[in-house]
Parts: sequence; C-alpha cells; structure tokens
Amino acid sequence: MPSFQARWCAGLLVGLLLAAPAEARFGKRSKPSESKSDAHEATAIGQDDDDDDDDKDSDSDKGSSDSGSDDCCSDSLDDLGNELVGSLFGWMLEGMVHAIASTGTHLPRRANASLQPGMAPEVTAEVSTERRHAVPVSFRMGAQNLLLRDDAKGADMFVGLEFRRFGVEGHVLRLSLPTDDGTDGRDRLTLSEVHLTHAFLVREQLRLRAEAGVSTAYAPDVMLVGPSVGVSFEACILGPLDLEARTQVTPWPYLQLDGTVGLALHLGSLMIRGGWRGLVLDDQGTVDGVAHQDRLHGPYLGGGFTF
Repeated sequence: MPSFQARWCAGLLVGLLLAAPAEARFGKRSKPSESKSDAHEATAIGQDDDDDDDDKDSDSDKGSSDSGSDDCCSDSLDDLGNELVGSLFGWMLEGMVHAIASTGTHLPRRANASLQPGMAPEVTAEVSTERRHAVPVSFRMGAQNLLLRDDAKGADMFVGLEFRRFGVEGHVLRLSLPTDDGTDGRDRLTLSEVHLTHAFLVREQLRLRAEAGVSTAYAPDVMLVGPSVGVSFEACILGPLDLEARTQVTPWPYLQLDGTVGLALHLGSLMIRGGWRGLVLDDQGTVDGVAHQDRLHGPYLGGGFTF
C-alpha cells in the first residue's frame, strides 16, 4: 500500500491537473458582450420573413444546445474538483492523526519485537518503541490557559529542545489583571524566561533537571531583567500519565516565585496538561520606592506536542 506522503502528492497533482478552468484569465477584465442591433432588413409587402424566423429558431436551438452542453460539462468538472478536494483533505487529516498516534515518547511496548542478529530471545520482550524520559533527543511545545483568583487571567506558552542531558527552553506568560486604582480597564504583565537545562537524573520513568538563565518582566511602568534559576521533573505514574512539577525563582532586581504541579496525559505526541499554579511577584520598590506585590494562584489547562 502506498505511503501517506505518496497518496497526498498524487491527490494534489490530480487536483491541479483536473481543476475546473477559470472563466477569465487572472488579472484580465472580461470582454463585454457585443450588443445586437434591433433593426433588420426590410421585406416585401405580403411576404413572410420565414428565413429570418428560421434563422432565429435555428440560432436559438443551437444556443440552447450549446448552453446545456457547457452547463453539463461545468457541473461535471465542479463535482470532480469537489471530490478531489474532499479526498485530499481526508488524506491529510488521516495522515495527521496517524503521525500523532505513532510518534511521541510514551508509546506502548512491543511485546513481540523482531529478533535481531545476535540478540537473545529473552531480550526481545524488553524492547520498547521509545525510551520515554530517557530519549536522546526531544522537542516539546505547548500552551496553557490560567484561571487565577481575583478575576486574573493568563496564558503560558513554552518551547524546548532537549538532548539526553542538556537542553534549552523558553517560557512566556501573559497576565491580565484588574486595575488596582479603581479605574476601568486591566493591567497587562508579560513574564518571560530563557533557560539552559541540565538533566542530572535520567531514567526511563523519570527526568530531574536543573535550570538557569535570564528572566524579564514587562509591567505598565517598568521593564526588569534579572537572573533566573529553577528545578523541574517529570515522572511516569500510570501508563501514559505523568506527574509534572516545576519551580522557578528570580531573586533580583525583582522577586518572582513561580511554581506548578499537575498531570500530563500522553496521546502519542499529543499531550494534555492540567494542574495548579502559584505565582508571587514583588517589584521591591524599583518603580517608586514602594514595594508592590501580587499573589496569584489557580488552575491551569492546556496541551501541546512532544516529539
């Protein structure tokens, strides 16, 4: 059976070749229909204009026949084009579902793996399609929606590339909070981090890493940059279900304490996450000499991909 890529390319080529032709060339104005003169040649008194009537009937019948033929061909081409487009989208959707289901780090074990040359029979039963948290290279990305207390809302986006021990990742958190001076509107805060990571404990069921880098805070009246450190871990607890936790600290020139704990469900390369997040922000008087502090916490829910 041909692969999905081959079927996709074939469907796209056929669709391009058999697509219904346009009525006018791209970028060119259609020619207006020529007007017909209402006058006609005079005929002798008492003589019927049979020839003209016959010609008109003949032209009318011919025009009707040609119009019906054109409509039939146009309808057939439209139906064929719609069918090809529908098949193309169906193949693309099928390929996406197959790619998501057949990739990822938490695929089920193969109980009856094929015997390799020099491999003992008792070893084949332990062969798995992936090594979960001990994979040599992984790429992850995703986003979460935060529902925090006091009508605060947030959205967190992250992306990371990790090798067996070392990696790099970035986080961006957008916060929307009610104003604290009683005026209408909302205050916007943007917190970002770029970290280098080192996994000092790597197992198939567990990965524990340390993080260090730079964090920034964009507030209504100030922009702050400081050092950032953190610790995170992931652990398998039941089949494709993981327990995840992360904490991050920026001690100066502003204080940021950020912690999350939750569960992650692996569905191939698709991941669905949910849990609880707490956040403490303190500008330590960098704006006007008076320390302003926000304490936020609440549930989060989101998803992403891990390859």
